[in-house]
Amino acid sequence: MTGATKIHILCDGNGLPRSFHLTAGQTHESAVLDDVFIAADQSLLDEDGERIAWPFALGGDKGYRADWIDEYLLDLGITAVIPSKENEDREARPVEFGKEMYRSRNVVERLIGWLKESRRIFSRYEKTAKNFGGMLTLAFLRQYLQYELA
Repeated sequence: MTGATKIHILCDGNGLPRSFHLTAGQTHESAVLDDVFIAADQSLLDEDGERIAWPFALGGDKGYRADWIDEYLLDLGITAVIPSKENEDREARPVEFGKEMYRSRNVVERLIGWLKESRRIFSRYEKTAKNFGGMLTLAFLRQYLQYELA
């Protein structure tokens, strides 16, 4: 990968990463939502393939606001906590925006802020997507260890 890289990340309510996907910087946020979600779904299964957890809500910024995302999440039994865009009819949406729930979205913002404190991630020493993804995985392992030891 050359140029800018975008990290699409999904975390749980504690700010622990569940999955991520790397794309070129110009890729729209919603383009890989399905990939990120499928990868996270695999981490929610035990060794027998039984589901051990499932999200009841998924928050995102206005970049994730699309009818197909609302429908996708509703089909999975997940509440979309994504604000409407300024130029759209809020009454026409199949989901009601939960302002109180949306305040919890700062959890993922804090995770991104924590990642930016990691010099190797922030400075992008790794030039290939494979190596950069490996460094992200190591950073996430560090985050899990810090959480478990706290």
